[in-house]
Amino acid sequence: MHPAPSTSLDVVAIGEAMVEFNQASAQDPRTYLQGFGGDTSNALIAAVRQGAKGGYITRVGDDEFGRMLLRLWREEGVDTEGVGIDPAAATGVYFVHHGEAGHAFSYLRAGSAASRIQPGDVAPALIRRARFLHVSGISQAISASATDTVFHAVDAARAAGVVVTYDPNLRLKLWPLARARAIVLATIPMADYFLPSFEDAQLLSGLDDPHANMDWCHAHGARVVIFKLGEQGSWVSEGGRRTRITAHRIDAVDATGAGDCFDGTLLARLAAGDDTVSAARWASAAAALKTTGYGAVAPLPTHRQVARFLAESAQVSAQ
Repeated sequence: MHPAPSTSLDVVAIGEAMVEFNQASAQDPRTYLQGFGGDTSNALIAAVRQGAKGGYITRVGDDEFGRMLLRLWREEGVDTEGVGIDPAAATGVYFVHHGEAGHAFSYLRAGSAASRIQPGDVAPALIRRARFLHVSGISQAISASATDTVFHAVDAARAAGVVVTYDPNLRLKLWPLARARAIVLATIPMADYFLPSFEDAQLLSGLDDPHANMDWCHAHGARVVIFKLGEQGSWVSEGGRRTRITAHRIDAVDATGAGDCFDGTLLARLAAGDDTVSAARWASAAAALKTTGYGAVAPLPTHRQVARFLAESAQVSAQ
């Protein structure tokens, strides 16, 4: 059952969700753990686990994988009013492989149900119910119609006064850098928060220095810039002030979806009234915790888990 149309939401996200098969361990490379993924879906679930109310816009196939995703969202408390069922296309699947160089992805998503999304699949009324709309470069890269749909959703959000957050999340297996750069540059001025990884910013700008990259983002229309640097923390650049956030030291086993966790947690804390730097500090702790388990969704922490982790970290620092 969908909630009543009048129900307000903190975050609405749009994109592609997939079923994940994550390599269990290097010692047993032929065994995979089944989970779920898709950057904006991951971010939305992260936000909901932090206490936000969220809804998702996508299409899934009329298949068992699509039904698994619908069950996941309903179990997590995600509003599925914006989810369409495509009887003529499959739900996307991906595999995660772990090695000395980190994690690598293999996708089975060409022609997926989500890639067939159209602007008409987006109900402006659903977006008007939200405080934040979260979109990504992956959502734009999966097809030309998906690109159009994301722009349509962003236009609807801006018209309704909904805050737009944008993670370019570059995947050059999905589109060439020249096209990615053109679409990202067209989207940055339409977003209130620009949330790239530092590696993505470097690819887009051709620059190596963090401050030069922040300058580049602002010069292309970004209002608030938050760089994610993984083990090296993050940067927040807002209103002429730049703040470096130190990463938490933790025994990481799988970084899949850590950036998505950061995005969703940030949105939940902003929706709760935190300032940007405080929200980013909380998001950094959540992203660190997420890396202690395998898969994109299963290890996403709750608000209580992050609070306990930060309290324990403060105790250790005080000793």
